[in-house]
Amino acid sequence: MNIAIFGLGYVGAVSAACLSKEGHRVIGVDANAGKVELINQGKSPVVEKDVGDMIATAVAAGTLSATTDSAAAIRDSELAIICVGTPSSPNGNLDLGYVKRVCEEIGAALRDKSAFFAVVVRSTVLPGTLRSLVIPTLEKASGKTVGDDIGAGFFPEFLRESTAVWDFYNPPKVVFAASDHTTQSMLESLNAGFDAPKICTSYEIAEMVKYADNTWHAVKVAFANEIGSISKAANVDGGAVMDIFCQDTKLNISSKYLRPGFAFGGSCLPKDVRALTYKARSLDLDTPLINAIMPSNERHIERALRMVLDMNERHVGVLGLSFKAGTDDLRESPVVELVERLLGKGHEIRIFDHNVNLSRLVGANRAYIFEHLPHIAKLLVDDVDEVVNHGGTIVVGNSDSYFAEVVGRLNMSRRVVDLVRIANNQPSNGGYNGLCW
Repeated sequence: MNIAIFGLGYVGAVSAACLSKEGHRVIGVDANAGKVELINQGKSPVVEKDVGDMIATAVAAGTLSATTDSAAAIRDSELAIICVGTPSSPNGNLDLGYVKRVCEEIGAALRDKSAFFAVVVRSTVLPGTLRSLVIPTLEKASGKTVGDDIGAGFFPEFLRESTAVWDFYNPPKVVFAASDHTTQSMLESLNAGFDAPKICTSYEIAEMVKYADNTWHAVKVAFANEIGSISKAANVDGGAVMDIFCQDTKLNISSKYLRPGFAFGGSCLPKDVRALTYKARSLDLDTPLINAIMPSNERHIERALRMVLDMNERHVGVLGLSFKAGTDDLRESPVVELVERLLGKGHEIRIFDHNVNLSRLVGANRAYIFEHLPHIAKLLVDDVDEVVNHGGTIVVGNSDSYFAEVVGRLNMSRRVVDLVRIANNQPSNGGYNGLCW
């Protein structure tokens, strides 16, 4: 393809080098004449392993050039990839000035171009940017309609500095969004040779994935550092602790616990997080990430409460009371906490849980519910239909697979607040409301 890359900084220069090596004809565009001159001299404007040699080879072969003339670049290409910077504003928000300016330049150049042209953003932008800024700016400047006359897409990069070329050719995943089939086909063609999952999704999901990735990487660094700091203060080798931690690829380094849902509970996680937080304080250590875990969990319960209250239904049916499916353990169950708060607000509640059956409870769990939750014990019923018939709002509290069937046969008069996504990826709508989706 003939590709114009706008922005010859880190991402743009690496993308230009790699795409030209793949046989595409690439025109780099930048307002900085110094960067343009370096490219045209066969030199890299950034320090990155292998990029300098790749640029020199591509320029010598005539597959890579650079210019400050946006209109000329658009005239001689069929796809534009925007790689300009999105620096932080003083308040922490993104400064999208460069993105808007480039979209205006591209749009103006497209007024005189009759052939279909696709504009793809690779710069890191927050969810909603394509719809609220990029597409309106392109349409206003070009006088054309995205999806008909021109295409728009989002194609986030997952490149690490110092290993960017390797990452380009060995992506962990390829994610993109497109306004139309032609733009989608272009992006599929660009990535056809890569052995990685290829996911075409919405603009907003593609935009958010990049932030999920980078925030998770930051969380991992901060977590390891805080565990290491507590370990050292307790005369423990933090490196050895994390080496063992990372050998668990079933739970620790895996997708387990990384699905949006309800708050955590049970007999282990809350207790142990509190104990480690206390230990850090006793060692005079400030561990902001670990300290924030329990307050974050509390805020999630509050969000669930607000969602149920917003239904304006006094009669509430609850499916699942234990902190997760397959157990009768009610200790620190976030569903119990939610029910407590709803009772305090005057709601009338009925609860069904296969595993929390008063006639079958024994031992510590039976003692716990009668000693600590006798008022909730009175709300438990043995017939799920009694819960369904009682509640104008039905709350799904844990992921018992039986509840999917129950929710599936509810009539439209029932409103569902699903805290665990029991309804098989159904999006939120007027009658069905998910907590994190």
